[in-house]
Amino acid sequence: MGRVIVVQYITLDGVVEDPDGSDGTPFGGWAMRYGPEGVAGDKFRLGGMLETGVLLFGRRTWDHFAELWPTRETSFARAMNQADKAVVTSRPLPESEWTNSRAVDGPLVEWIFQTVVTQDVVVIGSGSVVHVLREHDLVDEYRLIAFPTAVTAGRRLFRDPVDLELVSSEMTGPASLTVHRVSGHTADRVRRRCPGGARRGRTRTRRRRRRRAGTHPRAPCG
Repeated sequence: MGRVIVVQYITLDGVVEDPDGSDGTPFGGWAMRYGPEGVAGDKFRLGGMLETGVLLFGRRTWDHFAELWPTRETSFARAMNQADKAVVTSRPLPESEWTNSRAVDGPLVEWIFQTVVTQDVVVIGSGSVVHVLREHDLVDEYRLIAFPTAVTAGRRLFRDPVDLELVSSEMTGPASLTVHRVSGHTADRVRRRCPGGARRGRTRTRRRRRRRAGTHPRAPCG
């Protein structure tokens, strides 16, 4: 069984919006103020997941990456360009714009259930996608690169309380990489994702309400 892993650049006050300044926000560019060392290379330690997993993007993030990555020639850029990439989008993807890219086939939650049976899913940026996955309690792990700055504005990663377990922490250039597991996601993973599995607190209540309303798809457990 694979994992759903969210990777994000983040500030000390929890903001993940506009780290490179490309959105033109007044507070944007906070990750780039520390030079390329903070963002260059495999800072999230994805390693072999670039070969065996699938990278998941929202359309806006994919459009931005598709402008930046295809012409880069570093070893990490080649791995990114060769990786399997899936995009949550309602519009067709331009042919040959970024190799190995495809649209998510069907509803996102159902696609996640099917994909993690055999692959890790790595969500890069893509705040709207992360929000949907959190709503359905589908994120297993966060890899966060925190820069030593607070911007006091912008979209934050966590909109409501969450309990995480610290797995590791290390310096990476001017920032720090921390890996966090979502509490309760390490045991009985198949049962948690299949009908009748254990659910907790508000998540359990929200899911039961969605199921009664017919809006929460069940996992295909095979």
